[in-house]
Amino acid sequence: MYRLLYTAMFLSLYSCNFLTPAAKPHSIARVNDAFLYEEDIKDLVPKGTAKPDSIAMVRNFIDHWASQKLLISAAEVNLGKEQKAGFDDLIKQYKIDLYTKAYLEELVNRSVDTIVSEEELKKYYDENKENFRTNGALVRLRYINLEKDNPKLETIKSKFFDYKKSDKKFWDTYALQFKSFAFNDSVWADMSQVYSKLPFINPGNRDEYIVSGKSIQYPEGTAMYLVKIKNVIDRNQIGPYEYLKPTLKEVILNKRKLESIKKFEKEITDDAIKDRKYEIYK
Repeated sequence: MYRLLYTAMFLSLYSCNFLTPAAKPHSIARVNDAFLYEEDIKDLVPKGTAKPDSIAMVRNFIDHWASQKLLISAAEVNLGKEQKAGFDDLIKQYKIDLYTKAYLEELVNRSVDTIVSEEELKKYYDENKENFRTNGALVRLRYINLEKDNPKLETIKSKFFDYKKSDKKFWDTYALQFKSFAFNDSVWADMSQVYSKLPFINPGNRDEYIVSGKSIQYPEGTAMYLVKIKNVIDRNQIGPYEYLKPTLKEVILNKRKLESIKKFEKEITDDAIKDRKYEIYK
């Protein structure tokens, strides 16, 4: 009887050891037959991290790794065959899409000319300007934000509202005294930029201030805003060429890339047919 008991205990222990994989060198955790190794977490903890935080980060990582392994095991057992087959097809297609996209992008980057001439930009703009209407108002303006007690305030006002390029030396001298400023009123700005630079203007009062040709003096605390609105383009109007130049360039380059991809796809198919690597059976 005892011999049978010892035999059963031995077989039980032996079967447990046999069914449980032994720890592998440098492994730090196991889930079923999957192991997590020291190499997998070597860059996990940033240098200088306190020991308690390091321990917590490593433990959280291990727990997350284990839960993912356990969940995928459970999913493989419990999901239906049709559902798993559908996911497997998606995975295969994703791999195909990922590889081909990366390969085509590499070919395109090597072959597509990224220089777009001014002439080409203007031609594309003239032929397609109806497709480039504004989503919101665009403004050209100049402004200064300075202290009201500036001793040269009246002179600055006079020169600002009667702006001349010949006053460049004056502005170079006094610009350092301003809290902020922008003199280049040939650049178009959208309303989000205006609200950011001129916080006294907001969507509720913008129609009061954003008017072509308007001159503004707005005191705010100890400061004074001087603003000259040069021009305004309202929503749903054809966007100005200078404002659209970066977008036009991007559109032209994307068009070139698409043409290059179509050309390459045709060439690779034609070559495969020629080399008898591609056949359609009738």
